[in-house]
Formats: sequence, C-alpha cells, structure tokens
Amino acid sequence: MEGCEKALGKEHPDTLTSVSNLASVLQHQGKYEAAEEMDRRALEGREKALKYEAAEEMNRRALEGREKALGKEHPDTLTSVSNLALVLEH
Repeated sequence: MEGCEKALGKEHPDTLTSVSNLASVLQHQGKYEAAEEMDRRALEGREKALKYEAAEEMNRRALEGREKALGKEHPDTLTSVSNLALVLEH
C-alpha cells in the first residue's frame, strides 16, 4: 500500500482499493478498529473523487453553454475555462 501511495498518491483509485483490501484483511484478523479506520479512509477518498467528478462535469457544461451563447473569446467564457482548469488541477 505504501508503494501505491508513493507512486500514485493517497487519493488515487488504485491506492484506495489497496486501503480497502487492507481493511478486509484486518477485519478477518479481528482487528476491527484498524479495519474501520482503513474503511473510513477509503470511503472518504472515494467520496472526494466523486465530488471532483461532479464539479468537473458542471464546469464543462457551463463552459459549453457559454461558448455557444457568448463565443469562445468572451470574458465570461474565459472565466469558465479558468474555473474548469482549477477543478482539473485537483
């Protein structure tokens, strides 16, 4: 799991799968508190990823609408481009 964190980051879906797998192992070993901690970590990471996906989708829709209504060079359209870029940075 540490290798995944270093190579991919703590929020990467493959890392979160490893965290979830570790939770299962800990549960089978009877280490319920540690398992719960890992399950919560995996859940929080997945919820965060879903929020970013939703934010990206909304920003893409806003950009498309502004491009159609105002044109690609309009200041409001360019603001939508900037907003989308900020979401994608995360």
